[in-house]
Amino acid sequence: MKAFVMKGIGQVGFADKPIPTAGPNDAIIKATRALICTSDAHTVHGAIGPRENLTLGHEAVGIVHEVGSAVKHFKRGDRVVVGAITPDWGDPASQAGYSSQSGSALGGWKFANIKDGTFAEYFHVNDADANLAVIPAGISDDAAVYCCDMMSTGFKAAENGAIPIGGTVAVFALGSVGLMAIAGARLCGAGLIIGVDSVPKRQELARGYGADVIVDYSREEVVQRIMELTDGAGVDAAIEALGSEEPFQNAIKVTKPGGSISNAGYHGKGDFVAIPRLDWGVGMAEKTIRTLLCPGGRLRMERMLRLLQHKRVDPTKMTTHTFKFDQLDRAFEMMDKKLDGIIKPLITF
Repeated sequence: MKAFVMKGIGQVGFADKPIPTAGPNDAIIKATRALICTSDAHTVHGAIGPRENLTLGHEAVGIVHEVGSAVKHFKRGDRVVVGAITPDWGDPASQAGYSSQSGSALGGWKFANIKDGTFAEYFHVNDADANLAVIPAGISDDAAVYCCDMMSTGFKAAENGAIPIGGTVAVFALGSVGLMAIAGARLCGAGLIIGVDSVPKRQELARGYGADVIVDYSREEVVQRIMELTDGAGVDAAIEALGSEEPFQNAIKVTKPGGSISNAGYHGKGDFVAIPRLDWGVGMAEKTIRTLLCPGGRLRMERMLRLLQHKRVDPTKMTTHTFKFDQLDRAFEMMDKKLDGIIKPLITF
């Protein structure tokens, strides 16, 4: 089969690999749709260290090609969504409620990290009964593929913000995770949703997903504007969806005492992330910083699919470009360099 791989730091390309086989608890999926994530680019640029001939990708849906002898809930031919995070559900961390950290910190992140990812004609899924979900009839693959990561991560960012009904929230960076955080904040019942970004297309999408006000950091001072919008009180929750120090610090600055900072960004550079001491209340302002890795698992995927089934959100509005699998090298370059206003590129198999 063909696969799109990281050949080494800064190097990608296609490779021939054998079709994987399933162990007793596993499944092999024939891919039908995939999405490229900015974190794939981070990986190629060395954020998690060197990798060689590693298949990239962690967002994909497809058809069950093979299941192991112990798999009970899925069969060949099922149309399924696969969580970007595929935990080991028997691990103590999973039993403690932190399945994404099974085995170690970020241990549930297997695709394109410690095993081959989903940018291949066929890919392997561990613990299939817990890491797959059947896609209901009427939901397109083009929409379902967003459940893998973008919806699950963005909505968890809103959930981690502990947004009270009618509360205020600011979302820093309106890429696909930030846009889904906007949609999630609306579903959580936020009364005022502020989006922070400078890109017109992202601003437009954010308004469509529920942002009441857009703060353009290229035109105005972000912290000052958000404090004005909240009558000097600050927001109940701030969501950082980029993984960059300035918006992370700004999120802390605009959060009111007792509020929550929800970090969904992938901080791929540097040895430390600084916290503004005084704005943090010298450690005593009861501002809670919560971090997250995309939640995985069948239950989570089924919940995401239910939101699509009942039209609570339409993530396909974020699909700005579509490519065939054999064009993935071009698609990856565009996503890496953010060319042509790209937000989310869809890959078809």
